[in-house]
This record gives sequence, structure tokens and C-alpha cells, in this order.
Amino acid sequence: MITTQQTMQQDLLTAAYRDYQLGLGQHSLFKVNNRALSEDLVQDTFLKTWKYLVRGGKIDVMKAFLYHVLNALIIDEYRKHKTVSLDVLVENGFEPKEDGAEQIINKLDSKNAIFMIARLPIKYQQVMRMKYVQNLSLKEMAQAVGQSKNTLAVQINRGVQMLKKIYPLTV
Repeated sequence: MITTQQTMQQDLLTAAYRDYQLGLGQHSLFKVNNRALSEDLVQDTFLKTWKYLVRGGKIDVMKAFLYHVLNALIIDEYRKHKTVSLDVLVENGFEPKEDGAEQIINKLDSKNAIFMIARLPIKYQQVMRMKYVQNLSLKEMAQAVGQSKNTLAVQINRGVQMLKKIYPLTV
């Protein structure tokens, strides 16, 4: 191969990498939902394109060619038979649940806590219900009540402290 032709091909591929690498990466990440795999597929795309150019292939529209190669690699990835072991799943954060007893206990505890809010002074009941039952932010609560966010944060903190005294948590 003539060095000037090889230099031209290198320049063509370098320019394509600069122009299209980011877009190809985003497209691939959207399709496979795995950053490392996405980066590998984009690198393989440019590697396959380089091999095609070295063999004497002609590319009319570089962007279309790169996306065509990338999509073919993504399809190949989808078609691979993937076996996932339980160890890999546990490493990725999956934990099999045995039963729903803990979830039921949590619901019962939260219902008890809501009933305990009724035992607080009126001033704290309103704020605690807005925060923990209605899930309002401090900003939303401040607009609804007409008090500052700081005042509401203090009332919530004091209400939580009172609840801890009324309803001690056992761990």
C-alpha cells in the first residue's frame, strides 16, 4: 500500500472519529444501556471501518457507514446467548427476597408512626403530616403555611425528636 494513500485513509478515519465518536457513543449507549459495552462497540466500529479501508473498500458517506457498522454490532450483541449466574447478579446489587414479611412490618410501623403523629402538639402534627404523609418539600410547605423554610425544618426536627420519645425504635 502506498504511504500517501495510507496517510489519507488515516486522516479520513481520524476526522470521522473526531466528528462522529460522541454521537455513535450516545446511540450505542441508548441501545445497549451499558457504558463499557457501548464504548467497546464504538471502538469495534472504527476498527472494522479501518480494516475495510485497508482492504481497499470505498466509503461514500462516512457517517452512514459508521452507523451501519455500529447497528450491525449492536444486533450481534443482542443475538449473543447470555447466561447470567446468580453470583454476577448479586455482585450487581440483586438480592433475592425470601418473603414479604419485612415489607409488611415496615407498613405496619409506618401506620403506627402516622397514628403517633396525632399524639404530637397541633403545631407539629400539621408539619409532620405535610412532610411524611403528603411528601411535600420544604418550599411547598412554606408556601402552603406561610412560614419560612427554616422554621418548618426546625419544627420537623422537633417533631421527629418527639416521635422518637413517644415511639422508640427497636433495632
